[in-house]
Parts: sequence; structure tokens; C-alpha cells
Amino acid sequence: MYATASALYIDEMGYAMSRLEIESGLSEDGDAIQEDSSSGETKRPLKNLDNEIAQITKLKSTPHQQLVQVGTGRPELPVSPVKMLAGRESNYSGRGRFSSADRCHLLSRYLPVNGPWLIDQMSSRAYVSQFSADGSLFIAGFQGSHIRIYNVDRGWKVQKNILAKNLRWTITDTSLSPDQRYLVYASMSPIVHIVNAGSAETESLANVTEIHDGLDFSSNDDGGYSFGIFCVKFSKDGKELVAGSSGDSIYVYDLEANKLSLRILAHTVWDRRCLIAKGKPAGVLMGHLEGITFIDTRGDGRYFISNGKDQTIKLWDIRKMSSNVTSNPGYRSYEWDYRWMDYPPQAKDLTHPCDQSVATYRGHSVLRTLIRCYFSPAFSTGQKYIYTGSHNACVYIYDLVSGAQVATLKHHKSPVRDCSWHPFHTTLVSSSWDGDVVKWEFAGSGDTPGSSTKKRVWTRHFYEHYL
Repeated sequence: MYATASALYIDEMGYAMSRLEIESGLSEDGDAIQEDSSSGETKRPLKNLDNEIAQITKLKSTPHQQLVQVGTGRPELPVSPVKMLAGRESNYSGRGRFSSADRCHLLSRYLPVNGPWLIDQMSSRAYVSQFSADGSLFIAGFQGSHIRIYNVDRGWKVQKNILAKNLRWTITDTSLSPDQRYLVYASMSPIVHIVNAGSAETESLANVTEIHDGLDFSSNDDGGYSFGIFCVKFSKDGKELVAGSSGDSIYVYDLEANKLSLRILAHTVWDRRCLIAKGKPAGVLMGHLEGITFIDTRGDGRYFISNGKDQTIKLWDIRKMSSNVTSNPGYRSYEWDYRWMDYPPQAKDLTHPCDQSVATYRGHSVLRTLIRCYFSPAFSTGQKYIYTGSHNACVYIYDLVSGAQVATLKHHKSPVRDCSWHPFHTTLVSSSWDGDVVKWEFAGSGDTPGSSTKKRVWTRHFYEHYL
């Protein structure tokens, strides 16, 4: 990627406009790397990742050779979107349409950096924000017991306002079932609650207007210890829940049998197919210097990323895992607690002597709360970016291959624990401890919040008829 091929022009209001829009589509160099959404400083690429995933990512976002020839004639440069559309209409590829790689090459250069526009504002900290798998719904969870489900296609109208039952400290996580009928929510408690998200009731007050069934994740070998659930997810078939806890364990709950089916001591790498073999992980991956706050998988059975309290995101290849890595190399010579202390300056340049990660991404901060990180969507970007919230109230977007920080979204006044990129559209939503839930988009500088409905219709038409 080339920084000169991807400028965004930022005005004092924080809006961005692509070079394509400014030059009426006549430029040969399309937008590849976006500028910082507030500072306007273009982040230069770092040393490229020398790994198989770099080639896979390139293949997912490289247009058809015939379209490249129609465009610049130089394969190393991005192809102008206008030239790509012209090539598609002339059927230069012989397919009569864009391939997924063509689509990703076109869409991935436009990052959701415009805005932000306020979706909701609460008086308590926002901890969770996630799009549903199809992007039609958005879920936000707050410390003040509220969980809100927004209907994205109906102008972000609140479809369900859930008041949580027996909340301890905060909503730590939520998960929507694959059929979008049920939602589970967790807090610092062994009890996970399940709600009928598809019911007609808008106000879901626990056991008053609707029943919030409690699912007990405690087991006989807990020793009476009251742990908290930090994360919970439905299985792909919707029959099980998988959860991680403050009790150093992974839990599997059988929804059909309505009971806990498995508890495994965690903090290594596990394979669902062999979880019955207690105490026997599939392997160990070392590299973080401090605790891990979140993990996101690429969905290919090989790669995943993790956010760490050592202020880094690391990219991993599970094929590189080991069975006998020393877990305590004795590198730490300082006392530090991420919940109320800044990261020690002497620790910033430390590297793990047994680091097995593929790449490391730096720039954001992971303090005070368990900040989350994700791969960008496969449909629109080919997963060529990594994005994360940050303690310093920003959202950071990194190029996966180069490691370059390609955008920093600045609006919030408190830590951004969670953020979510729409699976199909160039929209990203961030939620913060300041109570704000806001959306960022890529659009023309003339767009306003009131024009979002018209733009959604145009976007859907574009995807259906041009991509």
C-alpha cells in the first residue's frame, strides 16, 4: 500500500472526503490508506509482514488482472473505482460482475472515519457494543443495568430496552443467538441471563414484563467461590454457550439440557474437539508480557489476534503453538496494576523471550478495563485491517500487513472499551465510558445525520447492482 495513493482531506469539522470525490474519479490512484480522522497526519506503512497471512490478505483484495490493466497498467497501484466500474460494465474479467477480491479492493480503501453521529447517550458507562451477524441489529450494554437493541434498518430505533436482573458491577458481555431470537448477558456473577430478544415487548424489565431466566455456570469444584463472567458467546448452532471467567476457567453450557456441561482451567489454547480431556490443551502460545483482555478469530482456523495489558495487539498462527513453553520467564521487575496505574515506561520496550506471535501492533493503550480488538469485515475489507478501542478515548485502525496506523477516531472523553464494524457497510460504532454510542461512516462531506436513511438505500442498491 502507498500513502500517496490514499489521502483523505479533513476539514475543521472532522469530516473526510476521498480523493475520488474531489477529483471526480479521474485520478489513477485510489484511496488506500486514510489519514488520521482528527489530526490529518498520514501514517506511513511500517515494515511489511513476511508471513503467509500477508499473501492471503493480498489475494483477498487484489482485483482481477484484466481490471488492473484497464486501470493503471501498474499492478502495484490501486485501481481507480471509476475504471473498475467501467471494466465491470465492459465485462473485461469475463464474469460480468465483481469478484469478492474486486469488491474488497474497491471498498477497503474507504474507511469509516466521517462523523461521528450520536446514536444514544446514557448516564452510565458503555461496556459492550456489537452488530448482529447480518448487521440488522446493534446491541449496546451499559454499567447502569441497561442493554439496548437497536434496529439499524429502521433508523437505529430502540427495538428492545432491557433492564438487567441481579447485575453485579456492570454488563460485561452480551451475545445474540444465531437466529436472533435470544440474547444472553453476563456480569461479574456465575449467573448468565437469557432474554427473548424476538418478543413484541419493547420494555424488558427482568421478571416484571418478561422472564430473564438465569443459567448457573457454577460447578461442584468451584469451592464456593463466586466468580464473574467476562465473556459469553453462543455456539454456531445455538445449542451451547461458551464463557470465560475470573476464575481462570472456560465454561460450556448445554442449553438443551439446561446445565453446565464442561469446565476447563484456561489461559492456554483449546480445541473444542478435545475439551473432554481435562487439563490437556492443544498447545500454548507465548508472547504477551501481561494479561490478555480479548481474543478475536479470523474465522479460518489458523489466525487470531489478542489485545494485551502490555499495550499491544498480537497476531497469532495456531500452527506455531508449542506444548512446552515456559510460562514465567522472569522478565518482570516492577509492580503494576492496569486498573489504576499507568503502564511502566521501563516495560514499553520489553519483548518476551519466547514470543511466538506473527506480528505486534502498537499505538493504542489498554488500561482500566478489558478493551477489545477485532479483524475488519471479510465482505468489505478482506480482513486487511485490525481495529481496537483504547484507554485514551480513541478508536485505532491498523493495516494488518504493514502494521501502519491508518486511522484514529477521536470523539470520546473516556476509555473506549468496545467498538464494532458493520459486516457489510462502511460504518463503525464506538461506545465509551462517557456513555456515548456513536457511529462513524465513509460518505461525502455533505452528508448529515438526517441523510443516513437515503444513504442506506443507496448503499444497498450499490451492493446489489454493482458489487
